[in-house]
Order: sequence, then structure tokens, then C-alpha cells
Amino acid sequence: MSRWHWWFAAVCAPGLLLAPALAQLAPSPEQVRQYRGLQAAAHKGDLAWLQDFTRTNGPAATLLDTPDAQGRTAVHIATFARQREVIRALARAGANLELLENDRYDAVTIAAVANDVNTLKVLLDLGASAKCVTSVYDGTALIAAAHLGHAEVVQQLIGAGAPLNHVNNLHWTALIESIVLGDGGVAHQKTLAALLAAGASTQLADRSGATPLQLARARGYREMVQLLERAGAR
Repeated sequence: MSRWHWWFAAVCAPGLLLAPALAQLAPSPEQVRQYRGLQAAAHKGDLAWLQDFTRTNGPAATLLDTPDAQGRTAVHIATFARQREVIRALARAGANLELLENDRYDAVTIAAVANDVNTLKVLLDLGASAKCVTSVYDGTALIAAAHLGHAEVVQQLIGAGAPLNHVNNLHWTALIESIVLGDGGVAHQKTLAALLAAGASTQLADRSGATPLQLARARGYREMVQLLERAGAR
């Protein structure tokens, strides 16, 4: 899948706000056909080419971080393509794992949005930060994963020190997004439970002053209401 689109709805006094959320763009088939050298190797998983390149150039992080027209480095490209061994090789050679592409996504957020727990684990084990501020919404990988109900990813990011109470420019935390952008189903319930267990704030409110508990009640998300009440939310 070359593109992730989703749309969200949120209760905003006095009415309903609808806006496009994130649109992460993986390399298109045409862009992939045009890739040469490092970018082609990252997409295809060509470790032999990459090893030759690093032997020839030595420590050459600036070359390894050369972006395509969309600002995607070899690390971004390999993350989209789930080329984990390439990511490891790039990291060993000195590539930056935390650069943002043109739409302000880092590799960790790309893996988180894709619900790609294996690639995310590789990135985090290699030292990629779970704390980067990403996207036009000044969010984090944790907020994006909570939005989508990727509970296992949320747990990985929490374990890696993702900021639990980061507030994006929509005035939402990961906990709030698990409610207002979720469907109240099992996946988002597990996401909310993981955030609560980690100590995410139940008191930080949205821009209209509504708390997470009030937001869950307004949507009729009974199970989420129960989780929040057991955590002491008011």
C-alpha cells in the first residue's frame, strides 16, 4: 500500500469539525522505477550494493542521508519497504534515523502508522527516538498510533519513552485521540488501556475544555468510560 489516508471527526464547541488527518506517502511505483543507487538499494533490500557503497565511501552519513524529491532518505524508503536488514546496515554506516521527510514524518512514525511492529522494533533497538515531533499537527508517533488503535505499537512506543502527554496543535493527546478518532471498539479500548496503565493524564482536556471521560461519554463508548472511571478520571 503506497498511501495511508484517514479522516477524523471531533466534537468542537459548538459543532462538529471534520478535517483530513495524515496522508503518509510511500514511494509511488513511478518513483521506485526512477530510483538509482542508494535509493534503489534501500527499496529492494540490496545489502551487497549497500556494503560496497559504504566500503567505497567510508563513514559518509551525508551521502547516506541524501533525500529523494519528497525528502525521503534511504532510511525512510527502507522503512516503507520493510527492509529491516537495510535499516540495520544504514544505521551501522552512520545514517540518521530521525530525519523528517517533506511531510514531516520520521521512520518511527512511518512504521507506527503502518502497524509494522517488527520494523518499529528494529528502529527503536537501533536507537531511533520515540520522542520526535512529527507531521503538520506537531504530533508524535504515539499520537498517530493511538489514533489508529495500534495497541501493540502504542505499547512499544511507551516502552521506548514516548511522551505520554504531548499535546498536538489540535490540542489533543494520544489518550484523547484514542477516543475522539477511534470507534470505541476493542483495538481502541486496548490502546486506551495501555495509555492509562502507563500513567497518561486523564485530566488534560481538549480545546473546548472537555476531558477524556466527557468525550467518551458523549460518544457512548461504555467500555472506554469504564476504563477511564477505574483509572480515576473525572
